[in-house]
Amino acid sequence: LGLIAFLPSGFIPPGDVSRTGISIELMPGSTLEDTEAVMRRVTTLAKETEGVQDVLASIAAGSAGDARKANLSINLFPRDERDVTQQEIENVLREKLKAIPGARFGVGGEGNGEKLQLILAGNDSDVLQKAARDVVDGIRTINGIGNIISSASLLRPEIIVKPDFARAAEMGVTTESINQTLRVATAGDYEISLARMNLPDRQVYIRVQLPEDARTDLESIRQLRVPGREGPVPLSSVADVALGSGPAQIDRYDRQRNVMLNVELGGRTLGEVMNEVKKLPAMQNLPAGITQRAAGDSEFMEELFGSFAIAMLTGILCVYFVLVLLFHDFLFPITILTALPLSIGGAFIALILTNNGFSLPSLIGLLMLMGIVCKNSILLVDYAIIAMKEQGLNEFDSLIDACHKRARPIIMTTLAMGAGMLPVAMGFGADTSFRSPMAISVIGGLITSTALSLVVVPVIFTYVSQAERWMERKWKRATHEG
Repeated sequence: LGLIAFLPSGFIPPGDVSRTGISIELMPGSTLEDTEAVMRRVTTLAKETEGVQDVLASIAAGSAGDARKANLSINLFPRDERDVTQQEIENVLREKLKAIPGARFGVGGEGNGEKLQLILAGNDSDVLQKAARDVVDGIRTINGIGNIISSASLLRPEIIVKPDFARAAEMGVTTESINQTLRVATAGDYEISLARMNLPDRQVYIRVQLPEDARTDLESIRQLRVPGREGPVPLSSVADVALGSGPAQIDRYDRQRNVMLNVELGGRTLGEVMNEVKKLPAMQNLPAGITQRAAGDSEFMEELFGSFAIAMLTGILCVYFVLVLLFHDFLFPITILTALPLSIGGAFIALILTNNGFSLPSLIGLLMLMGIVCKNSILLVDYAIIAMKEQGLNEFDSLIDACHKRARPIIMTTLAMGAGMLPVAMGFGADTSFRSPMAISVIGGLITSTALSLVVVPVIFTYVSQAERWMERKWKRATHEG
């Protein structure tokens, strides 16, 4: 169990599905032409990367299309036709993208084991933004990771109109009039209020608004006429018009403003990066009112490890109760269960030697080991008990006889299971990123449990048998005295 400290932890290992992607986000206010120029440059770099087969690029895709965002879908050559893994290709792409300024990039698909997600939540937007910047700066000091993408909205330029309520009241201008004038001039009226031109086969909406150049000209906006008590008046006489900036969008989580940080793992395990992030001074000294929450794979990983101990304990208890019913005894099933720790050590050693982490597939492998290892112990203990009760052999001779006669089926079971798992453990066939750690943990556990169970289980059987006889003598003595 002490080997757990040396095992990197994660939720699900990243796979090699021969498909990845690149997300591009430019600064607010960027034009479609700016996005297209960056997208074409990124597409050229991607096509020149080893292992890339073809690239599909799109701008403003989706229902909430944004002209400053683009996505690249990258298909890689099949795994057996390239010498580099998907994670290595993604790391090469990240290095190439560092040469392109003025844009946020995200590399990788949406698969498990590729990103660490953190949520910072709070009600004070200014404090939240500062805390997010400090955490991002700290994460950038961690070695071996990829890009860090923050959901904190970039400030976009905007025209801010602040009404002078005293002056507006004096001229009989209402806030609603100012709002309607600005809306119609810059964005056009609401669709339900637009005039329509009826054609034989359709209706054409007529949208009236200022020309595009005038919509960004402060002086033109100041000269807009607003209805007043004594006739239209210039907007500048009842309001201040100036350039400013504001967030493009506001995200909330459980009714609190939040910033989500997506950290590309770059081939490292989720648990390693998560532990380093938690040790950062910016994370340990978050401002008052700012909380940190796990999300995505990190949230699932914490839930998994928290419930795995309960699942393992429940499984062991179920096996124990079945063995009690089988042997009509409460102590000898304990002898059978002593083989479980022998398999866990071998599974951990195999994971360390093959550079695999403590993740969901390896935990599934440990659960599989419980049944296989218990079956080997049952073969040994059951034969020894039969030899003692039916053949009249003493304890020592029955154990030696059981080891001699049951070693062959135990070893045959181990060899059959190991041979069946070996191709998966070696990564043959399709993507085995999920199944390989499971097979490795099973093979390692079988090797150590088979080698040690023929020695340890008989020893434990001896102690349990002696303890049972001692308890019988105590019980008889107490009954006789009573």
